[in-house]
Amino acid sequence: MKRKQLSIKAAIINFLKYFSLLFFGFVAVIPVVSCVITAFKTSEEYQSTNVMTLPESWLNFDNFIQAYSAANMGRAFLNSLIVMISVLIVSIIIGTQLAYVLNRFKFPGNKLIRNMFLFASLLPGVAMQVTVYNIMSSLGLINHLYGYIIMMCGTDVISIYIFIQFMENIPVSLDESAIIDGASYWTIYWKIMLPLLKPAIITSCILKGVGVYNEYYAANLYLQDKDLHTIATSLYTFVGPMGSQYNLICAGVIISLLPALIVFIIFQKQIYSGITAGAVKG
Repeated sequence: MKRKQLSIKAAIINFLKYFSLLFFGFVAVIPVVSCVITAFKTSEEYQSTNVMTLPESWLNFDNFIQAYSAANMGRAFLNSLIVMISVLIVSIIIGTQLAYVLNRFKFPGNKLIRNMFLFASLLPGVAMQVTVYNIMSSLGLINHLYGYIIMMCGTDVISIYIFIQFMENIPVSLDESAIIDGASYWTIYWKIMLPLLKPAIITSCILKGVGVYNEYYAANLYLQDKDLHTIATSLYTFVGPMGSQYNLICAGVIISLLPALIVFIIFQKQIYSGITAGAVKG
């Protein structure tokens, strides 16, 4: 009798577990499906039907062509690519070097610096935008792509902690052996630490890259010229006081997702291995 009760309880738990997974998966997929359906509708179709009504033709690519040209998405893709590559290179170099110093060198103030980074991560970015904007304005960096890149290169606290946690699993004996062989700290960083940090770097690039690619608030605030729009701000070309053209917005969203989808499909093995190996261990 007791065994039967346990089996019934386990069946109920399994049912609730899989039901919750299916339910939340369905909830997550609905907006994507709705966006795809809307992207293929004409303006008349969108106004006369609900969001889940299928379009009359799946071969209507006029919305995609109009969205790409009207929003100048080619230029936006180029700007986003320049910003993302520059930010990732600078952030990875600065983050790994800082993590190397904090992890391998014990000096007065080491713990204080770590705590200050932790405190900085708790501060909301919006609360500091007035000060940041004043600094950017006084330096003449507003409405310049290089100014936006410099601001976005700010040290990523999460990435630093990922690097520090990963370095703790790298034996210090590697450093000591290299020092005995005559290697400098700079050589140890470039020749030993940086190659071993590849999984953590992949994890950091994913987190930072997605954030930079999808960043809207700062891009809209500091890049006001239309030629400097990123892919996130270019989609707001179809939003105005007279209404929003959601069929064109959805087409633009799908276009903006294609590069990330292609990169994920090509490098999914490296991405999964990087996330698994670069995960923070408690």
